[in-house]
Amino acid sequence: GARPSPCIMSEATRPLSKRPCPICKSPRQTDEYAPFCSARCRDKDLNRWFNDGYSVPGRPADPEEIAREQD
Repeated sequence: GARPSPCIMSEATRPLSKRPCPICKSPRQTDEYAPFCSARCRDKDLNRWFNDGYSVPGRPADPEEIAREQD
């Protein structure tokens, strides 16, 4: 038979992960900045989002198309 799916926990309630920081790859010592190891790495990640360091695959958004969808 099918096994039940594992419980999905939020980042705040999940026990400390053994996965390293996604920015600097160092081990995390606390969950305070999860999934990052520090405020510095958390802020570096946020900066990448603000400066288009990350992107979602697909064609660029058309401002006119977005405006039509909002009506």
